[in-house]
Amino acid sequence: MKKLEKLCKKYEDEFLEFDKVENKLSNRPDLHAFLLLDKLFPSTNDMISAAEHDEIYLEIEPDKLSRKATEEQILELIRSGVMYDEETDSISMFV
Repeated sequence: MKKLEKLCKKYEDEFLEFDKVENKLSNRPDLHAFLLLDKLFPSTNDMISAAEHDEIYLEIEPDKLSRKATEEQILELIRSGVMYDEETDSISMFV
């Protein structure tokens, strides 16, 4: 089991608990997640790589995220609505 998958399972009860994020980069959960990811992975590329039904897929590779982000940062992303899908090995959010 991958590190990111383990942390997502560990904190599954924290999903969308944005009010628990202490140092918000934005008052909006999705913008907070985007800004945090941009801080971790500065780039000029789009943050969203694809969309399907009511879900957007983010450009960040899960393995890179699990290597670079701290457990607290991953928890913030979970609280902001970021999900990990082990089948597609991608991170996404509902719209």
